[in-house]
Amino acid sequence: MNRPGCLMWFFLLSGLLTYAVGCSKSTTPSGHSGVETGAPAETLAPESRGTIGFSALELKNPFFKIIADSMTQEAEKNGFTVVVNDAARDVSEQSKHIDAYIAQGVTAIVLNPADRLAIGPAIRKANDAGIPVFTCDLQCTAEDARIAGHIGTDNFQGGKLAGDAMIEALGEDGGQVLILHFKQANSCVLRVQGFREVIEAHNADRENGKIEIVAELEGGGLQDEGFRATSDALQAHPDLKGIFAINDPSALGAWTALRQANKTDTITIVGFDGQLEGKQAIRDGKIYADPIQFPRKMGAVSVQNIIKYLDGEEFEQVELIPTELYRKADAETDPELSGAASEPAAEATAE
Repeated sequence: MNRPGCLMWFFLLSGLLTYAVGCSKSTTPSGHSGVETGAPAETLAPESRGTIGFSALELKNPFFKIIADSMTQEAEKNGFTVVVNDAARDVSEQSKHIDAYIAQGVTAIVLNPADRLAIGPAIRKANDAGIPVFTCDLQCTAEDARIAGHIGTDNFQGGKLAGDAMIEALGEDGGQVLILHFKQANSCVLRVQGFREVIEAHNADRENGKIEIVAELEGGGLQDEGFRATSDALQAHPDLKGIFAINDPSALGAWTALRQANKTDTITIVGFDGQLEGKQAIRDGKIYADPIQFPRKMGAVSVQNIIKYLDGEEFEQVELIPTELYRKADAETDPELSGAASEPAAEATAE
């Protein structure tokens, strides 16, 4: 073989080897081609799996902000983007969010329903578009609205714990009690049902020391509305001994009304939620106790259930997390409050 022929075969073989080596370097173990960066595989961002639309009941309430933050964190770890919108308790606004999610072609929708019944038609639109809808904390009870999964609190059990706390606080003397309600939320309906069941059982076998529920007023789940409703109740029922408020904001509003009426020492408040402000109020002696919820778990499990749904895996379609009763002794050892300064109840100001 002459020299030019040898050179030709040499260059041809070299080119084939270079091509083979180049292909092996540009393929990751997972089979995706890309440029080597030197970073370990576990630090690379997960491949995008889509977008989750979350319409929160109201983000100015810290409880729902925690759910949104927890959901976003869990989603990002698993390759999802979360679009968060604030319904501001307006079911028509929440319906617009759902319409926008459908138009965007999101992978899944999560709601804190602004109205357990009126949100039904908007959910059915998402059902028709083939987008799974999950509820968190608040449930939807509308007919023909398909909910793929729900994670929330065992609100009936929590209401029963609130009843236990009221019995404990009022003791053998009993007395008149006000309920601050928020009837458009199914969770609050269940809380009041649980509370009433325990109080009725307490009264059933006694002649003296009964606890009498003398009023059930709309507190809106808000501090200012809780304040107004309590102020009205104090005029109509001057002998009140206890108030059950369905969440911490309305409980704090009730306390402000008691302070203005100089009745913080004679009327006991039992709240619900275990928000940071509520826990601080328990430590400061404004609220007697709270059945506490776990919003961080709700946000994370919502995303985990979406992943299981998309992957065709089984999951608990309705998961209710039991509450735990949180009293002053718990607040005094709570690491979440370790950096907060205790404020004398008589010097607190309303928001």
